[in-house]
Formats: sequence, structure tokens, C-alpha cells
Amino acid sequence: MKSKASAPGKVILFGEHFVVYGVKAILCSINKRVTVTAEKTTDKKIFINSEIDNLILEPNKLISEINSPLKPFYYLANKVIKNQNTGIQIKIDSEIPLGVGLGSSSACCVAGAAAIFKLFGDISKEEILELAIEAERTIFENTSGADCTVCVYGGIMEYDKKQGFKKIEDEPNFQLVIANSNIEHSTESMVSEVKAFTIKNKEEFSKLLEQELELVEDVLKLLKENNAIKLGEKINQNQKYLETIGISNNQLRKMIEIGQKTSFGAKITGSGGGGCIFAITDESNLEYTLKEFKDNNFECFSVEIDFKGLNTF
Repeated sequence: MKSKASAPGKVILFGEHFVVYGVKAILCSINKRVTVTAEKTTDKKIFINSEIDNLILEPNKLISEINSPLKPFYYLANKVIKNQNTGIQIKIDSEIPLGVGLGSSSACCVAGAAAIFKLFGDISKEEILELAIEAERTIFENTSGADCTVCVYGGIMEYDKKQGFKKIEDEPNFQLVIANSNIEHSTESMVSEVKAFTIKNKEEFSKLLEQELELVEDVLKLLKENNAIKLGEKINQNQKYLETIGISNNQLRKMIEIGQKTSFGAKITGSGGGGCIFAITDESNLEYTLKEFKDNNFECFSVEIDFKGLNTF
């Protein structure tokens, strides 16, 4: 018997870094997916296969002893077979680039939790989300859970530290072009750099927080109107704030310049310092935007908002 599940990646549209200081972030899931297949085995071991690593391990190892990006899968498998007379084989297939801020790890944890636990009985989306966040904490100790949440439920959501997650019911039909800088970056170090900025520039950062707060409220209205042009203006404005707090660099600026010239607006998504930027488009400028990035030798692709979220089959 096999169990399969797939979960989408994500993009942070607005609010990265500022969310740490109480502003709402707006995220959306994208139609690039991770698919996980799980099946029981007679050999009482945990087998995990993926493009990036392969593991064959006995159950009941300490998670701290496992030095592999696949340890969230081991955590989930070990949890479910503790009281079962079986082993488990897990296969991971991903369309999402790794380590570039597009929610690859969250999608893995969500699809992994769903596929692995459904082998042993029915499980709700709420329980899957809880397990996925637990699993993600094995690699990102301080995860907010926002990425896993949008991967489970799909569509667009707002998130803040006090109120948590709230689904946005609007379904705008803009498309995003995502361009990858191929610069490795550390979320932890970028968060530390922003914290240093806030300490040195208290008054300036306080004003930026107010401006970002206002911007996000405007965006929530524009999403209802499905207004890609005005959303693009807000995206460009948000990028200026991200430049001010110091998470950009020359490569990212070059990409954003291309995006802002060809689309309705472009900005960094995620922690910055590397990773990806996105540009908001519709049918009128999608192909032109893709062509300009490709002509400048940037890896890029287009995505739509994924409104399905977690899928089990």
C-alpha cells in the first residue's frame, strides 16, 4: 500500500523582516510542488530517497545525531512507526528550488507529514499542519509556522505574530515571474543584520514600521480589486523599505531593475542577501518579463497562485 501527498511552495509578497516587529506579512502558495510517496516495508528501517540525499536508518535515533537535510522526514517516520511492527520507505520529488526562500522545506514537511501518517489512518489538515511544524523545527528551530500553514491551505494568507494565520478569500489572477540570484544566503544572519539596523536607527525604523503597516492594509484592499498595476506600485514601494534596512545587494538590484522595467513591480522575497526576487505580471507582460531575465542570464520561471494547498491521493 502506498500513500502520496503533494504540497505547494510559497512566496512572501509583503512584510518580510517587518513581521518580526509586529507588522502583518502576506504570503501566497505557488504552483510548484513537492510530492512525497510513502509505503510500509517488512524491513524495520526508515528509507528516505531524494535528489539531494539518501538515508537508511534504524528507528529511535536521536534527531540531534542526524546530519542531513532529510531529518524532518526521519522525525515524522520515526514518530509514526514507534509502536508499529513495520519499516517505511519515503520518496521525495520536488519542483521547488532549494534554499532560495520559496518554501521548499515547508512543502516537504507538509507533504511528508500527510503521506507518512495517512499510511496508518485518517488524519486532518489541522493535525498534518501541527506535525509539519514540529518536523520543520528540526531544521529551523524558530519557525513561525506561517510557511507550513500556507502550504497546507493554499491561496493567500496574512500572518502576524499576535493573531497568527488568517486566510484571505480573494482569488486574484495575476502571475509572478520568479528570478533566482543563485547567491547562497542565511536567513539567520539577515535577521541579525536587520536587528542591528533597528538598534542603530530607532527613529528611522519606527517610521518604516508605520509605513509598512499602512502599505499592507492598502494591499489587502487591492487584492480584493485584483488590481495588478496598483499592487505593482506597492511592491516597488516595499522594495524601497527593504533596501533601507540593508537586505539587498548589487545582484539583487540588477534583477529588480529588470523586473521593475518589464512588469508592474518587483521586489525581494524572503530574507534577502541572495535567494529570489519576484515580478508581478499578467498576460500583457509575462513573456516580455521572462525574456528579459533570460537574456540577462538569470534563471527564472513563472508561477500562478496555488489555491488547492495540500493534496493527498
